[in-house]
Amino acid sequence: MSRHHTTMLTLVLTRHGATDRSDPEQYLGQRIEAHLTEEGRAAARALGERLASVEFERVIASPLVRALETARLIRPSDAVEPEPRLAEADYGLWEGRTVAEIEASWPAEREAYETDPALNAAVGGESGWEVARRAGALLDEVVEWAASGESSRALGEDHRVLLVGHSTLNRVLLAVALGVPLRDYRRRFRQDWANLTVLRFGRRFGGGWQLLLCNDRAHLRGMSGTTWD
Repeated sequence: MSRHHTTMLTLVLTRHGATDRSDPEQYLGQRIEAHLTEEGRAAARALGERLASVEFERVIASPLVRALETARLIRPSDAVEPEPRLAEADYGLWEGRTVAEIEASWPAEREAYETDPALNAAVGGESGWEVARRAGALLDEVVEWAASGESSRALGEDHRVLLVGHSTLNRVLLAVALGVPLRDYRRRFRQDWANLTVLRFGRRFGGGWQLLLCNDRAHLRGMSGTTWD
């Protein structure tokens, strides 16, 4: 039996909180730093309260300021690992522009992107496939880590990892994990600010990933606890 089939890994995924560039919402990738608003910080703290009883062996975040700030608000007592593979998609020339501005300046490119964002990148940016390569590599690495005996838990126990990413990055990661055609990641998944999404990897799923919870924001209404077991 392979090591992967003895591994149980719970992956808690969230997107950073709302930022000072979120209203009006614009394409915000790697080239413009943004900071959380008070609303964004409050949502991150609420998610932290919801997850207060959950023990995470690792907290891994995009190195972009908005994601690192969110991770530290969710888990103020835990070390946060900056991970470049969790950075948002590079939107190239679309960075910092609203959808209306993009459609006015690059109508054909925008239409192609909407049709198949896996193959068609933002002008000067990354395609979905490029984002998928790094997201998939990170998923594989985390599974290998849980199976290797390097973690603090015994093999066969449930390892828990928190990932703090971004809208496109998270949706691509979900598509990769769940085998959804990559061209559909924008149509099939939603990732609101400071949401709770949970994936589990284990032998009872045939050595693959199962989606337990997606884009849940009940913590903004006072919900606490794991709620997914």
